Amino acid sequence: MTTPLDERALSKLKWRCRRGMLENDLFIERFFVRHEGRLTPRHADALTQLMDLSDNDLLDLLLRRKEPADDLDSPDVREVLGMLRTQPPGDTATQRSTANPQGNPT
Repeated sequence: MTTPLDERALSKLKWRCRRGMLENDLFIERFFVRHEGRLTPRHADALTQLMDLSDNDLLDLLLRRKEPADDLDSPDVREVLGMLRTQPPGDTATQRSTANPQGNPT
C-alpha cells in the first residue's frame, strides 16, 4: 500500500495546479474534491507532468481531443488523466462550462 500525500505536499500540489483557464480549473477542482484523500506521490508526479503543459494542451487532453504522447504517455499519467476526466453523475454544471466555455446558448 502506498502512503497518501501529507497535508503539506497536498497543499503544494494544489498550488502547483492553479491554472489560467477556467475550464481547466473546473476539472482540477473536481479532481481534488473527489480524490485528494487518496493521492499518492506517484499521482502527484503524474499530475505535475500534466501541469507542465500549456493550458490549451491540457484542455485538449481533458476533453479527449488528444491522448498523451511521447514522454507524457505513461501508465501513471494516464491514470491521473482518467481521474481528471471522470465526471460524477449529474454534474451538469461542468458539462455546460466545458462544452460551451463562453456560456452562450447552444
